[in-house]
Amino acid sequence: MTENSVDVVLPCLNEAEALPWVLARIPAGWRALVVDNGSTDGSADIARSLGATVVAESRRGFGAACHAGLVAAEAEYVCFCDCDASLDPGLLSGFVRALAAGEADLVLGRRRPQGRGAWPAHARAGNLALSRMLRSRTGLRLHDLGPLRAARREDLLRLELTDRRSGYPLQMVVRAADQGWRVREEDVPYLPRSGKSKVTGTWRGTWHAVRDMRAVLAEPAHAPAHPGRAERSGGAR
Repeated sequence: MTENSVDVVLPCLNEAEALPWVLARIPAGWRALVVDNGSTDGSADIARSLGATVVAESRRGFGAACHAGLVAAEAEYVCFCDCDASLDPGLLSGFVRALAAGEADLVLGRRRPQGRGAWPAHARAGNLALSRMLRSRTGLRLHDLGPLRAARREDLLRLELTDRRSGYPLQMVVRAADQGWRVREEDVPYLPRSGKSKVTGTWRGTWHAVRDMRAVLAEPAHAPAHPGRAERSGGAR
């Protein structure tokens, strides 16, 4: 990896409290792309003051913010991490090493809750249900669909992701599986987040997220952008 070969996309909606902690843990030489999704607490200014590149995305939605960051990225490798201090972006170094070594095409963080309240029961239940549906749809034996992940930028763009809400992370995995990517999980500590979750902080929010993701799972198989890739990669199931 060269010094400027990694961009970290950080979708952000009112995360002023968490930003200093998160940005301090971005590996040296990597670029932090904070995608401001309409914050009203000064998050964008704080991110700039801490050396991050700020990308504005006016259309609300987790997927909209993530994709705006992917489009703005320029590095060979792109990582994604929540901006609420629940996950340490420093752990992404190992993810990128696995990509660079040719051991995987997409690396996902399997969240391991640290302390009470880190992962509410309703959010875990929704995640478990989706993991089972994902296995039925793709054959991938994954335990989590968490937001900490890494892949090559050009490969991600070729997935032609269209979801702009809660289904974006799942659509990435489904389409990667359809194209024969090797998908790998790594255990990561999951800390109590700073502030209230915009997606899974309530049963209602979790339901909406599950609804979005069920729609993704109902999509027909996505044809490989480059037919030879699936044969070269041989997706790990």
